[in-house]
Amino acid sequence: MADGTYDFLIIGGGIVGMATALALSEQQSGKRILVLEKEARLAAHQTGHNSGVIHSGLYYKPGSLKARMCVEGAAEMLAFCTKHNLPHEQCGKVVVATAAAELPLLEGLYQRGVANRVPGIAMIGPERLREIEPSSAGIKAIHVPSGAITDYAQVTEKFGELVQERGGETRTGACVSGIVQRADEAVVQSTAGEFSAARVINCTGLHSDRLSKTDGARNEWIIAPFRGEYYELVQARQHLVRGLIYPVPDPNFPFLGVHFTRTVQGGVEAGPNAVLALKREGYGKGDFSWDDAVATLTFPGFWRLAARHWRSGMAEYHRSLSKVAFVRSLQRLLPELRAEDLKPGGSGVRAQALGRDGKLMDDFHIIRQGKVIHVCNVPSPAATASLIIGRHIREMALP
Repeated sequence: MADGTYDFLIIGGGIVGMATALALSEQQSGKRILVLEKEARLAAHQTGHNSGVIHSGLYYKPGSLKARMCVEGAAEMLAFCTKHNLPHEQCGKVVVATAAAELPLLEGLYQRGVANRVPGIAMIGPERLREIEPSSAGIKAIHVPSGAITDYAQVTEKFGELVQERGGETRTGACVSGIVQRADEAVVQSTAGEFSAARVINCTGLHSDRLSKTDGARNEWIIAPFRGEYYELVQARQHLVRGLIYPVPDPNFPFLGVHFTRTVQGGVEAGPNAVLALKREGYGKGDFSWDDAVATLTFPGFWRLAARHWRSGMAEYHRSLSKVAFVRSLQRLLPELRAEDLKPGGSGVRAQALGRDGKLMDDFHIIRQGKVIHVCNVPSPAATASLIIGRHIREMALP
């Protein structure tokens, strides 16, 4: 016997799960909405370990869900933060080419930004770069004045408050173990009891593949967790960075490279690198889970990925183990940076879907399977686009 019957049940209290609950509460007046979160608070994992960047939409393939949702989502996120008096700052962003070999890649990135209609995007020379970021060095750069920052954990908490004001429920400490679909309902099994709903939405991030399998999905992908490790600039050197400073990304590697990010709390983060995490919620270098490690290392797609990107992967591990190597990478963007300017910072684990073919799933991937919607792959810029993603899922969830 189920402990409660709901119209919509969302599993996962991160920013995407709560944005989905918010979107449903806006248009489904009188409907019963429940969010189950296994931790004692919302935004405990990916959302709470996020750098806080409101992405501009520069990097994503034109026409993709990421591109369409990010540009619109960034504007809506800024408006939401303004409306609810949440911390945010439109500090701007530069993507800096430091060598002639990077110029064709920089031009391609600029054209992608133009195609995606990124507001105010401009190609600039070294003189203008020094005006925007006096301590940075480069031969050419893209300037994105719309680049911004916020605190996504606070945003998620506000989503939760609004959902509750509209009659929705959130239960923390409720770890979900399975989903069973029946003729007229889906039943969710959890440590807080069983709950039935007309529609269930799996927004479990790092565990989305496992939970979808309990619903009978035959996935050709897994979540491959990548840990991003940061340093922070010591207070006396935070003036070196005014906004967001990024390198030209390597098109052969699926991550953006180490960069500088000002935070709304007033600090400056440097990083992250990207190394395979041997525990899905493993934020420390020594964190290990046998089940998580085996799941990744026995998946054939992982070894195909490793064969394709082993050089880049080894460089990431080198930076993880060597502060000297980490600093050297950062000095390309900020030449006067020294090792003593950095202190250890936080880390996050990115839930990235990896296919059996060894390719990382590039776009957002959300599917409906009977009465259940599985949010399979929503890595960055999901936090930026969360309000748009929530409405997209709402449309999928309606009869």
